[in-house]
Amino acid sequence: MKWWMRQPLYKQIALGGLIGVLLGFMLGENVKYFEPFGTLFLRLLQMLIIPLVITSILAGILQMKDAKSVGKVGGGFLIYLVVSSLIATTIGVLTAFIIQPGKGVGSILDHGESVESQDFSFVEHFLSWVPTNIFESLANLEMLQIIIFTVFIGLVMLSLGKEKTSTITNFVNESSDIMMKLTNYVIQLAPYGILALLAGLVGQFDSDMLGEVLKFVIADYIALLVVVLLVYPFLLKLTTGLSPLQFYKNVYPSMLFAFTTSTSSATIPISLQVAKKNLGISERTAGFTIPFGATANMDGFAVAIGIISVFAANLYGIDLTFGMIVQFVLLGLVLSIGAAGVRGAGVVMSIVLLESLGMPLTLIPILAAIWPVIDMGHTTVNITSDLTGTTIVAKKTNDLDESAFNRANKEKILTATSSQEIS
Repeated sequence: MKWWMRQPLYKQIALGGLIGVLLGFMLGENVKYFEPFGTLFLRLLQMLIIPLVITSILAGILQMKDAKSVGKVGGGFLIYLVVSSLIATTIGVLTAFIIQPGKGVGSILDHGESVESQDFSFVEHFLSWVPTNIFESLANLEMLQIIIFTVFIGLVMLSLGKEKTSTITNFVNESSDIMMKLTNYVIQLAPYGILALLAGLVGQFDSDMLGEVLKFVIADYIALLVVVLLVYPFLLKLTTGLSPLQFYKNVYPSMLFAFTTSTSSATIPISLQVAKKNLGISERTAGFTIPFGATANMDGFAVAIGIISVFAANLYGIDLTFGMIVQFVLLGLVLSIGAAGVRGAGVVMSIVLLESLGMPLTLIPILAAIWPVIDMGHTTVNITSDLTGTTIVAKKTNDLDESAFNRANKEKILTATSSQEIS
């Protein structure tokens, strides 16, 4: 037990998932006795959805504080956030559309609510995003309506200014901290909940599902590599003329830290040092964009949303139409902005995604089991995106020192500085 408690969470989850798979194969239908434990974990995750989404989005918007003071910095970074998230989700959808994870595996349909393909009207769907009664939306878990209402409230609070909303602003920030902490507590139960859920799934599903899960992971990482190796260099070169190769030399300490920790929030101190020491960006710009980006700019999760959407549609036998693809991309934009920058929050937001699409939650334990594997890549992309957007905004606002950006070997200095700060 002491050895187990010393292991990091991602190893516990991986081992729990492996044990669950083995138990599922060994026990067959007798794994039904594990189901209550898996159901409890799933209910705890569902419990987090509404308060976590509301507080995360509001706290992210309120990071902007005074819209007049942030001016071009805030506007420029928001434009970058929207563009990069849309591109990331589109690449995720297209990659999954080519690889087609989950195609032809219909056994999951026997273990969840039935889902029927319906004609999709983008106009009607867009109008349905606006709530007519927010309390009804809360009661019915209409997540898109809740998100839209939350964004409206955040923008109004921003327009009123901190002086008039200081009490509610403090309440939102403290509530966000509480929900982050509660999420961490619930995620600590993930190894045991995933063990029970996967044991139940494997005991009922055939081995073909495991092959489709592998295809999902491959599709996810291919899409992430496309975003990092093609999209960000293109945007950087197009908008600033700076060298993408030099940029990656500058930011690799943040990328490495993000990959090993799988949490955007914990990488903020490293990214701030990278921006200042390696990129030559002042605290005036980086001090706003990087913390805000750690909350609101989740391109890695946007990629995952695109792939999960296609994966789920294939598993539940829903025909993929152009309208549905547009829906996936827009959901990727909205939900990635609402994803909290902590380990495991993507699993919670995946529940929001499936609820928003009207799909069963049968897929969640599978996603939860593989999330530690893909979340390392997601977090790395998130942090790289934050620093790309910060560099673009700083260049456009004349807040970037190119001599510092192009200085050789400074990344070694930053690594030592960052190590001291972490310790």
